[in-house]
Amino acid sequence: MKFLFDGDTWQELYDSIRKNKLRTLVTIFGVGFGIFLLIVLLGSARGMENSFNRLFGDFATNTVFVWGQRTAKPFKGFQEGRRVRLTLDDAYRVEDNIPGVEFVVPRNQRGSQVNRGFLSGTFQIAGDYPLLDKVEKKKLIHGRFINENDMKNKRKIAVISEDVYKQLFEKDEKAIGEYIEINGINFKVVGVFKVSNINMGPPINMHIPFTTFQQIFNQAGRIGWMVITAKPEFNIVQVEKDSKLLLKNTHKIHPDDRRAFGSANAGQQFAKVTGFLKGMQFLTWFVGIATLIAGVFAIGNILLITVKERTKEIGLRRAIGATPLEIKSQVILEAIVLCLIASIIGIIFGGITLMIINATAGQGPDATLVNPSVSIAVVLAALLILIILGVLIGLIPAFKATSVKPIEALREE
Repeated sequence: MKFLFDGDTWQELYDSIRKNKLRTLVTIFGVGFGIFLLIVLLGSARGMENSFNRLFGDFATNTVFVWGQRTAKPFKGFQEGRRVRLTLDDAYRVEDNIPGVEFVVPRNQRGSQVNRGFLSGTFQIAGDYPLLDKVEKKKLIHGRFINENDMKNKRKIAVISEDVYKQLFEKDEKAIGEYIEINGINFKVVGVFKVSNINMGPPINMHIPFTTFQQIFNQAGRIGWMVITAKPEFNIVQVEKDSKLLLKNTHKIHPDDRRAFGSANAGQQFAKVTGFLKGMQFLTWFVGIATLIAGVFAIGNILLITVKERTKEIGLRRAIGATPLEIKSQVILEAIVLCLIASIIGIIFGGITLMIINATAGQGPDATLVNPSVSIAVVLAALLILIILGVLIGLIPAFKATSVKPIEALREE
């Protein structure tokens, strides 16, 4: 290790790089571009993942929506085309009997005219349980969501969207505590929510307690659809199949009837997206490391040429007492230094590029790449990989430099 603190070692290294400026610059560019590409691709992949998490982070991903349709096959005396209507009892059966179900949220929805003084509009109103906030977290701007007391007492309260607020209220007017009229009945506004860019199910403008909805719209025990959320360790696809089979048995529907119940498996769609993101990360590492290896091989070629040009010099050093280890160390050190210089340049420009991407494509609610960044651990890992590759590739010209006998090297023309 003494040669690292020897001024002559670094002087020789500097002279070698200075004599081959163009080749050195081209080599540094190749390796630097490799780590630059790796940093930018990894940062962009992280930005896509952050964007996905921001869009879907408020939803329970292990979820499936199930609703009744019409039968496609006759069964047990019932004709084809029979209307299937889900009930509250169906939701309770699924929750109590299907393994892996965390909770089931029954829901109802219908369009209705909503009035406030001389202002009015037709909106989609949902009757919901407080549990809905666990499946689809509401981004409340003001107030609160439905609670258990609202359900128990069948309170006439409403949580409205921004769109409803803008249509029924003046700008900057206070909505909380004010009343709106639904189906001829006054409802007190207790919350205003921001509409999500991603709709899990039909678009909803207003939420009222499920029990209140059942009463004012005379729904009795019927429900429009149910949201089934599975525990994280269970397969949501299997939970969906088991739930449909139970419902078919309950409603006397043929087991092979695929039309009787409609469904939308959010968990399956989330899995596809997360699988795509993982594939992107793998491809990014593959492309980035392949580019790094190509750049490192370029360093090896440059050092081979350098060793050939310095054959006489190496022979002279060997003749005056330089050991093979010192010669090899000098060549390997040159490879490592070139890799480090290229890495630092690539990391700096990669970081600057990610900052530019964040400033242009990472801002606003519809940003495609949110906070594209690379962790320090990943940067250090890439740097370590590059140094290891530099050492390995430097061994080739290093052994080449010490393979020629001193007397033959001195005779080399």
